Amino acid sequence: MNPVLVENTRGGVVESFHRGSICIVNKKGQVIYSIGDINQVSFPRSALKFFQHLPLLISGAFDQFGFSNKDLALMCGSHNGEPMHVNNVEEMLLKVNLTVDQLQCGAQQPTLKKDFVQLIKADKEPSALHNNCSGKHSGFLAYCKYLNLPTQNYLMLDHPLHQEIMKITALFYELTKEELIIGVDGCSAPIFGMPLYNQAVAYKNLICPEKFNQPTITAACKRIVTAVTSFPLMVAGTKRYCSDLMTVTQGRIIGKTGADGVYSLAIPEKEWGIAIKIDDGKMGPQYQVAHQLLKELGLLTKSEIEQLEKYGNVPIVNFGGNTVGDSHSVPLNINL
Repeated sequence: MNPVLVENTRGGVVESFHRGSICIVNKKGQVIYSIGDINQVSFPRSALKFFQHLPLLISGAFDQFGFSNKDLALMCGSHNGEPMHVNNVEEMLLKVNLTVDQLQCGAQQPTLKKDFVQLIKADKEPSALHNNCSGKHSGFLAYCKYLNLPTQNYLMLDHPLHQEIMKITALFYELTKEELIIGVDGCSAPIFGMPLYNQAVAYKNLICPEKFNQPTITAACKRIVTAVTSFPLMVAGTKRYCSDLMTVTQGRIIGKTGADGVYSLAIPEKEWGIAIKIDDGKMGPQYQVAHQLLKELGLLTKSEIEQLEKYGNVPIVNFGGNTVGDSHSVPLNINL
């Protein structure tokens, strides 16, 4: 059984808790810290997005269509569906002469209540543009258009796009294609599962891709790192941990969430990869664990800790506006 990583209290009593696991690897792929079962298999979900667009960059499609770093950050992101995200996705589709009707990610209401209210006031319904994965799917379609591949079935596992993504995933996660567990993501795209250890290894490889001795891959990784750290609001959005973490640390720390309690981090300065998984899949505790972890590792300054503390120690407030408890990460007692 994995250890308790986050506790929720009420009246001074631990009322509920979240178990999970953490893995940190160094440049050589050696585990330098872990807690819980790091061989437990899970799906990285949206934390895979950084790697799903390597084929787009390597193929030349990205430059051919005149995409920008801002576009790339959005392709790699899980956005809120704010106007800045929706407008940017529309612009990307225009660059490849496609329409929202060709996005197969499904409609999703905006994350922020104010944006959803604005849609209602305008008598509009959420569309695929608001889906947090619409940027990713726009990138998928661009790859297909560039290589004259069919777009009507672009989400099928046997499509050349996903066969290429599968190959890249196996490379970065250091597994064979046969070892990858195949599933379907929330946006209907194929998703690949693997042990938490390999999820940490992949994020280390993202910032240390030279080991592959493939200049095009190295260049593509550097472009992704530059894009997401230069345009963090495109990666998530307002009031989101991924965006705030990369903004506050000015790109010294790269973080990407995934559904069902996943969080992945790359630390370029240390050449470390980190993976976190909350067992029950609750969204929120992984940010608390990430904040606690970064604090104990000494990777955040006092000012950065203060700016991000709202994600670490979260008050539990009832409908009357009264604080009745809190949710906090359990100390990890790291000693590297």
